[in-house]
Amino acid sequence: MSGAAPARSTRLRSIIGGSAGNLVEWYDWYAYAAFTLYFAPHFFPAADPTVELLQAAGVFALGFLMRPIGGWLMGVYSDRHGRKAGLTLSVTLMCAGSLLIAVTPGYATIGIAAPALLLLARLMQGLSVGGEYGASATYLSEMAGEKRRGFFASFQYVTLIAGQLLALGVLLILQRVMAADALEAWGWRIPFAIGGLLAISVFWLRRGLAETESFRNADPAATRRSGFVALLREHPRETSTVMLLTAGGTLAFYAYSIYMQKFLVNTSGFSKPTASAISAGSLFGFMLLQPIVGALSDRVGRKPLMVAFGVLGVAFTWPIFTTLETVRDPWLAFAIVMGALVIVSGYSAISGVVKAEMYPAHIRTLGVALPYAVANAVFGGTAEYFALWLKNAGWERGFYLYVTVMIGVSLIVYLRMRDTRRHSLIVED
Repeated sequence: MSGAAPARSTRLRSIIGGSAGNLVEWYDWYAYAAFTLYFAPHFFPAADPTVELLQAAGVFALGFLMRPIGGWLMGVYSDRHGRKAGLTLSVTLMCAGSLLIAVTPGYATIGIAAPALLLLARLMQGLSVGGEYGASATYLSEMAGEKRRGFFASFQYVTLIAGQLLALGVLLILQRVMAADALEAWGWRIPFAIGGLLAISVFWLRRGLAETESFRNADPAATRRSGFVALLREHPRETSTVMLLTAGGTLAFYAYSIYMQKFLVNTSGFSKPTASAISAGSLFGFMLLQPIVGALSDRVGRKPLMVAFGVLGVAFTWPIFTTLETVRDPWLAFAIVMGALVIVSGYSAISGVVKAEMYPAHIRTLGVALPYAVANAVFGGTAEYFALWLKNAGWERGFYLYVTVMIGVSLIVYLRMRDTRRHSLIVED
């Protein structure tokens, strides 16, 4: 059946609604990273600040291990019960995880139970985000019309970045309105409470979203076959392609966004507020780039943009990090980080739609979610931990080389794959 897009008003309303929910999901996820510098001593008391960050980053990485499980379980759930159902379930889990972090006492009060509860909350959030990515990428791609699919699908990363930016914004506001000792003592709990309350509102918002035509038109017998075995048996090439094209892109994204805030403090020597301001400003510019790059992909194709990211990423990753080591001017640091994120935009703006366009409707959410989540857990979730571990071991520049090599691996995939805009399976639903 032809993949006719829904009415314009319905499409726009659904994209706005789905994007708003995605923003809150990612705000909750990134609040952990934004406030790590403040809550790490409460859960992981140690004399060395780098060791505290290393332990907190370890929990961050462990949360990523749940993302493949979430991608698998909720990918199957969304393929069988609808994209809307998957989106609603994911935000419920995120809400529970955020509220748990907000109320968990510190190590001094309950001992080892404190980091254990933090880990439990993070595992719940990892399960949620693992399902959220596939469900939202599929939902936005299917809701968009064929001619503007790249543009509308790019709002997944707009809201992903906006969630991260909102977390940083809350951090900047609290840094300005609260005394430093109060923020370190208890103020870091505020963003997690905000996230939990926002997630509750999004739960009701998502219950009112329209279902996509692709799901409604899919063969019910085929959707019941959505599962891990079917994915590997019927779509092995697409699944391996998604994993490999994600590896370099997600590693670069986390290196220049999540880890960069710590890098600017630990290596460049900026204060916490200055590093937060640099991260917030560069992420805001990065967010604005996503629809532009997405719209460009509707004109020139997805492949040229991903190849451009690969080539520029391989060429400039080492110079970017080594230059930032010695930069002391915050405006120069901002310009360098912004340049890095411009390069990453060739991947981030279109990564969701590229994956969605590879799979038929009956297994699309699982196909987008699971291989992405595996690659994201292996390369994205461990990026900060690996970078800090190498720094602690005295070989920080090994991380720069690692990022360069993995972008190169993904570049090979970009060069060999077909342009999904011209060979999209969404239009064939």
